[in-house]
Amino acid sequence: MEKLLIQGGRRLEGEIPVSGAKNSALPALAACLLTAEPVKLNRIPRVRDIRTMEKLLAYTGAHLQINGSQVIVRADNLEKPEAPYDLVKTMRASSLVLGPLVARTGRARVSMPGGCAIGSRPINFHVAALEQLGAEIRQDHGYVEATAPNGLRGTYVHFDRITVTGTEDLLMAATLARGETVIENAAREPEVQDLAALLVKMGANIEGAGTSTIRVQGVPELHGAQHGIIADRIEAGTFMIAAAMTRGDLVVQGCVPEHLHALTVKMRQAGAEVTQVGDNAMRVRCSDRLRATDITTEEYPGFATDVQAQYMAMMAQAEGISFITETIFENRFMHVLELARMGANIRIEGRQAIVAGVPELSGAEVIASDLRASASLVLAALVAKGETLIDRVYHIDRGYERIEAKLQRVGAQIKRVTDHEFATQAS
Repeated sequence: MEKLLIQGGRRLEGEIPVSGAKNSALPALAACLLTAEPVKLNRIPRVRDIRTMEKLLAYTGAHLQINGSQVIVRADNLEKPEAPYDLVKTMRASSLVLGPLVARTGRARVSMPGGCAIGSRPINFHVAALEQLGAEIRQDHGYVEATAPNGLRGTYVHFDRITVTGTEDLLMAATLARGETVIENAAREPEVQDLAALLVKMGANIEGAGTSTIRVQGVPELHGAQHGIIADRIEAGTFMIAAAMTRGDLVVQGCVPEHLHALTVKMRQAGAEVTQVGDNAMRVRCSDRLRATDITTEEYPGFATDVQAQYMAMMAQAEGISFITETIFENRFMHVLELARMGANIRIEGRQAIVAGVPELSGAEVIASDLRASASLVLAALVAKGETLIDRVYHIDRGYERIEAKLQRVGAQIKRVTDHEFATQAS
C-alpha cells in the first residue's frame, strides 16, 4: 500500500496549476449516456473516481477514447444499463448514471453509492424525483431499479433539502422527458452550472442553472458536443490554504476566482494576503501567524464543506480559538483524531469543532479516513516539525491529480512511498 512521506517546515513558493473539477467531470461523463453521438470532454482530471466512472460507462456498452485529459465517449449501444456494486463500491457518484440511463433506455439498475464514510448522502432524493417524472422505482438487495418503458414526463419537483447530485441527476433525466420540468430548491454549485452548459451544447433546453429554480423543456434527443470542464475549486482552495499555512507566496493558476469567494473572505480575515491575478489565478501570501476565524459550512455560494477539513488544519496553528460548524454532513470530523496525533488541540461538540491554535504541530504517522480529510493531513504535515507518514492515500487519489508532484514543484518535501520502501528507509 502506498503512503505519503512529508518533511515539514518548507515554505511554498511559485506557481501551482489547478486541474479540472472532479465533481464536474463525473456528471459530465454520465451525461454522455444521453446521446448516441460522440461527446468530447477536455480537462478531465486523471483521478481514481474518474477511472471508476470510465469503467462504468464502458460496462454499459459505451466506447471511450482517452488521450491524457481528453475523453471522447460514444454511447451508441448501451447493452447493459447497469452500475454493478463491484465497479462503484468506492465511488459516491455512481447514482449520477441513474437518471441518464432510465431517460435514454427506459431502464436502469444502479448499486447504492459507496465512497467516503462522511455521513449519509441519501439517494432517496434522486429516487423520489425520478418517480415524479414517471419512473417506476424498486429498491432491492442494495440496488435501485428504475423503469420507464413509455419514457419520462416533465413535472414540478421541489427538493426538501438542497442536493447537488440529486439536482444533477434530475437535470439530466429531464432533458429527454416530455414537456417541462421545474426543479425548485435546486443546487446552485458551479458544477451544476457546468453540467447545464454541457447539456445545452448537446441540444438541451435549460434555463436558470445557478439559481434555485431550474426549468427544463424536454427534447426528443440530444446530440454530440465538445466541452471543457471547469477548474476544481476545492483543489484550488486546498492550495490557497497551503500557501497561507506555510507562510509562502503561491500563485494558484487556472482557477475561477469567483468560485472561491467565500474562502477568500475568510482567509483575508485570518490574515492572509489574497489577490486575484488576471482572470484565472489567485495569489496567496502570508508572513505572520494567522488569526483564528470561525466558519460555518453551507451550500454554494457559502463556505464549501469540501474545504472544511483543510481550513481546520490551518486553524490548528492559528492564534486564538476558532469555531468550525459543519451543517452539510453529520460525520465530517473524522480527521480530528489524526490532527490531534500531530499536536492539534480540537474539541468536538456535536456539529461544531472548537479549535485552539497551537504554535507548532509535530510530525507523526497518521491515517487518512476520506478524501478531504487526507488533504487536511497533507497540509498539516507541510508545516509540522519533523516527518509525517500518511497511510491510505488512495483516498486522496480519488480527487487530487498528482498532488505530490504539484507540491514538490513549489518547494514541498513530499514523496510517495510503498510499505517496503518506507520499512527499508526506516531501517
